[in-house]
Amino acid sequence: MSTIISTLLTYLLNNRIIDENTASFIQDEAKTNSNKIIGDILIENNFFTKEDLHILVLEFYKKGYLTLEDVNINFAIDTEKFLQALAKNINCEYLDLDSVDIDYRLASKLPFAQLKKYSALPIKEDEINVYVAIKDPFDIHAHENVQRIFPRKLLKIIIAEPAQIDKYLVKMELGESIKGLIGEIRKEITSNAAENPQESSGILKLIEIILKTSILSRASDIHIEPTENNCIVRSRIDGMLTETFIFDKDIYPPLGSRLKLLSNMDIAEKRKPQDGRFSATILGREYDFRISALPTLNGESIVIRILDKSKVMIKIEDLGMHPQNYAKFHQAMHTPYGIIFVTGPTGSGKTTTLYAALNAIKSVQTKIITVEDPVEYQLNLTQQVQVNEKANLTFASALRSILRQDPDIIMIGEVRDTETLRIAVQAALTGHLVFSTLHTNDAISAVTRVMDMGIEPYLLSGSLVAIEAQRLVRKLCPYCKTKYILPKTAFDEIKNMLPENYQFYKNVGCEKCAQTGYLGREMISEILVVSETISSMIAQGTSKAKIKEQALIEGFIDMYKDGILRAAKGITTLEEITRVAKG
Repeated sequence: MSTIISTLLTYLLNNRIIDENTASFIQDEAKTNSNKIIGDILIENNFFTKEDLHILVLEFYKKGYLTLEDVNINFAIDTEKFLQALAKNINCEYLDLDSVDIDYRLASKLPFAQLKKYSALPIKEDEINVYVAIKDPFDIHAHENVQRIFPRKLLKIIIAEPAQIDKYLVKMELGESIKGLIGEIRKEITSNAAENPQESSGILKLIEIILKTSILSRASDIHIEPTENNCIVRSRIDGMLTETFIFDKDIYPPLGSRLKLLSNMDIAEKRKPQDGRFSATILGREYDFRISALPTLNGESIVIRILDKSKVMIKIEDLGMHPQNYAKFHQAMHTPYGIIFVTGPTGSGKTTTLYAALNAIKSVQTKIITVEDPVEYQLNLTQQVQVNEKANLTFASALRSILRQDPDIIMIGEVRDTETLRIAVQAALTGHLVFSTLHTNDAISAVTRVMDMGIEPYLLSGSLVAIEAQRLVRKLCPYCKTKYILPKTAFDEIKNMLPENYQFYKNVGCEKCAQTGYLGREMISEILVVSETISSMIAQGTSKAKIKEQALIEGFIDMYKDGILRAAKGITTLEEITRVAKG
């Protein structure tokens, strides 16, 4: 029996809210029904109404018997609703920090060490009050010390999620660490000697810090965005954007110009979109950076894609496919001819899958040619063609020339138009193995998409070998994930898909995962192998629903089920699978 249950029962007995017999019954029920949480036991047996239980939990939290995590696990109370109720109970304001505009200038005037010590985050101020979120709103000592930092204002305590307070304090600490460098850049900008501000050594150091911070936090992209008052730097980590730095607006022009100079772009051109790339050695490793500049209302939005060779060159068996899906894909890869589509939205790891497949089947005896836009990584024993629209080297024109090069395997980075698709299908029908990508939501939708693009059903049915669809889901952080009992409604919805032994976990958040509760990503996928029956159904123009029925008979595992199995093994959360795969 958990410590929480023991503490709760002791409290209820001491305060004569329940008697000994009831306490024994609750203890026995908790032991025999290990899949039930204490909150459910108390409500189902009419010891408390839902409202009374919430009040009791609130009192426990205020007295320090429970942490917010204990509340989540043992009583299944939504964190936001619980904190809103707490704020109302102690006459304070609740704020979701992710949805408010925090005044960072206010914090920058204060001793950061003090704020960190008391886990206090200044949010805003008016003429009379200063509003501060404190991690422990019941710590009177912290209140008094934070009030001393603001001697001329009244302290108003804000209730916020502790993980959010930690996240923003870490962000402020990062900003604090480069305060000196920003001052150095400003001196160089205003100095008469610095005729070209983009040449400043301070800006180069700042770019290195931005790249290093993003790489250390496992980011795939860096977004540098000018706003009306600031320059915001955000990083895409595990598919989600998080704010990394906030600079004043005056830092943006030299930063943008220097990045464009590094990427061989025209620094005078600010009205047209531009693309470029550069390489740099960061933390002792060589990285390629692909950069895009897009004119917006407040300046140019700059996005840098971090290309790390070691991340993309993954073995096909290490992609994390379901064993059945892996066996099907492996077999499809080794067919002598036909077309294999890899589908999914942008950023779902399609390129990684294609490169892993080519890496697995390349050999001295096989001629492999790819046509890509852009070529992200160079593969040995592979001829790679870079699309160049200005020189009229399109996917379609490159493909025509490739077919005269006597290839065995062709990889098309993306099918964008009917002409490219028709040549790809013809190549598959004339004895070539063709790999390509499509943007569809699932594997079976790719069949109807290709026909909508003008390919006759009989041609498609004769050339199609398999369609693999995929998404990337965030993996739970192994350092802080916590066992979790699903609410009954959620459990009933998926119980038919669950394996015999399962255990769900919840994301919590710690320093290792930047308070997100997730660390790294894993692929979920589905693969439709085109059997003779499905081939004949495609040729007859059968509906998507009928094709799916037949695929399920043949052992098709859809992406949602693949995700549920991973959540049941504690790899990810049900919320993450629902966010990414349910539709």
